[in-house]
Amino acid sequence: MNRGFFHSIALFCLLLLATGCSNFQQLLKSNDVSKKYQAALEYYEQEEFYRASQLLDQVTDLMVGTEEAEKAQFYRAKSHYMQGNYILSNAYFRTFYTTYPRSPFAEEAMFLQAQSLYEQSPSYQEDQTPTLTAIEAYEEFLVRYPNSERVERVNIALEELYTKLDRKDFNQARLYYKLRYWRSAAVALNNFLQEHASSPYAEEAAFLRLDAQYRYAQESVPDKQEERYDVVLDYFQAFVDTYPESRYKRDAERIFEGVQEALGTIRKTANNQNS
Repeated sequence: MNRGFFHSIALFCLLLLATGCSNFQQLLKSNDVSKKYQAALEYYEQEEFYRASQLLDQVTDLMVGTEEAEKAQFYRAKSHYMQGNYILSNAYFRTFYTTYPRSPFAEEAMFLQAQSLYEQSPSYQEDQTPTLTAIEAYEEFLVRYPNSERVERVNIALEELYTKLDRKDFNQARLYYKLRYWRSAAVALNNFLQEHASSPYAEEAAFLRLDAQYRYAQESVPDKQEERYDVVLDYFQAFVDTYPESRYKRDAERIFEGVQEALGTIRKTANNQNS
């Protein structure tokens, strides 16, 4: 094939593109709601979601009360979702399933509204309000559609979101440990374990709680050391009972040995003073 043939093909494609753009611009300027709506459905089927959403944004509110209003509202929301416009899709899907709770699209709309919130959930270092909102939406979906084929996907997403919350809370508690604020670390890690007992971070939190309490006891005034070492022993027993094969087991045992030695010294000193 010669170069002229390829130039002709390229020119033909450019003409088609220009024609398509021209037709779309004419549709945007048109006052024919029905024509715009039908064109939007065609764009949607062709996965041209930007054009579909542009047209549906113009006509959906004008179609309220018509037979096509339900479908128009659903495809408007989904067109935005498919483009990653999650703030808009969240709002449009929620409006849809509250307006049409018995629609054949209602289940998908409720699921995709939760998905829209999931997509807005930030990294664990940031404010987790969007994560909590996504969790609420997924749980609302499970209540309404407990037998849905989407339940497994919802549970996977929920586990990921809860783990993100766990990680944020764990890192906040661990920060006290890194800063060597032993008392605050022990309290924060204890609170974390009470609230997140099944967290993937629970094992590390349990060891750090043990170590933080041990260091806190070591640095305490003599009159307070014995009672604080006793708390270390409680944490040690809880740790080995819960995680008998932990990777921190040897370090925990060293702490236990250190506590036993320290308590022996404290009690020996007390006996000498009393004798």
